[in-house]
Amino acid sequence: MASLSTTKLPPIKPFGRFPSLFSVMDRYIASELIMPFLFGVGAFSSIGVAIGVLFDLVRRVTEAGLPVSIAAQVFLLKLPYFIGLSFPMSMLLSCLTVYGRLSSDSELVALRSCGVSIYRLIAPAIIMGLIVTGITFAFNEAIVPAANRQASETLDTALNRKEPSFQEQNIFYQEYRDVSLPDGGRGSELSRIFYAKQFDGQRMKGLTILDFSQDGLNQIVASESALWNTDQKTWDFFNGTIYVVAPDGSYRNIIRFVQQQIQLPRTPLDIAQTSLDPGEMNIAQIRQYLSLMNQTGNQKEIRKLTLRIDQKMAFPFACLVFGLVGATLGTQPRRGVGRGTSFGISLVLIVSYYLFISICEALYQFDILSSFLAGWLPTLIGLVFGGILLVRISR
Repeated sequence: MASLSTTKLPPIKPFGRFPSLFSVMDRYIASELIMPFLFGVGAFSSIGVAIGVLFDLVRRVTEAGLPVSIAAQVFLLKLPYFIGLSFPMSMLLSCLTVYGRLSSDSELVALRSCGVSIYRLIAPAIIMGLIVTGITFAFNEAIVPAANRQASETLDTALNRKEPSFQEQNIFYQEYRDVSLPDGGRGSELSRIFYAKQFDGQRMKGLTILDFSQDGLNQIVASESALWNTDQKTWDFFNGTIYVVAPDGSYRNIIRFVQQQIQLPRTPLDIAQTSLDPGEMNIAQIRQYLSLMNQTGNQKEIRKLTLRIDQKMAFPFACLVFGLVGATLGTQPRRGVGRGTSFGISLVLIVSYYLFISICEALYQFDILSSFLAGWLPTLIGLVFGGILLVRISR
């Protein structure tokens, strides 16, 4: 009898020089993830822009006479914001859809029977999640703030609101200086208070400055207006009075002037000229504005900006978290899982995620959480949740 011989098929060669990263399985799963991801970006961004922008623009066209061309321009400028929001959601939908289909078609079972671990199966989703995380961060930093700012300016101009991009009234600034404490340590004390009633974009009006920067000598400056002298890096005050006050409260001298140069920092002008909407600033701009706010002592605004920075840093990593959670949930054996079911599961998880963000913001306002925890906790909990699911399924 002729003996049966077993012929070994040659293994499928991996792609390139990196077999652990670019195998045929990786390329197959990654290619399957792309189209549902793009579908999710289109679907979620369309829902968001319709609810958040389109209805309001239609109302303005019909009631306020906003030109349709301007409405279309504002619509397009607002679109990047919702596209940026849709990236994590689309990552979740894509992983749920693809891994759910692979599971229902028993392709995952076949791969597991060949010795492929669950960790290896979800590696393409993790890698894609990291890539989308980087894209989301760059997109939200480079495109979204500028587009939001341009949309606001375009809409305000079209409606003849002519709202300035600077603070018009009540510009308040506190300056502190470092001092040596009696115990040998270092501390800070108030050295100057700057207040202006109005600002028209160039000139401060109705100014009052309390100056405690000189030991043994306090000054009160009241002036009709002031301009920042760019060439000499100082302030030109007009039509005012300087009151020199002794530490015991008695006045020493009164100086009236028509024009007087006074050495003060440019900070009040920077505060007045800075946009106050964090949605129209990237992280670098928010940090710059935060440094100005730290000098004013406005704790409410400081806390708001600090939380906003942590949230902007944490949000892109939601793509990685949703990729892990979606891929892990999708690998569970189930039948009849389609795009509609995956879309519904995605909505539930997304609503839960954003609800938890709101809860963390509330806890931060009550001083229960720090800004770091309030910004990162939803992402960290999602990461832990996905890791626990992955470990349980692997067993």
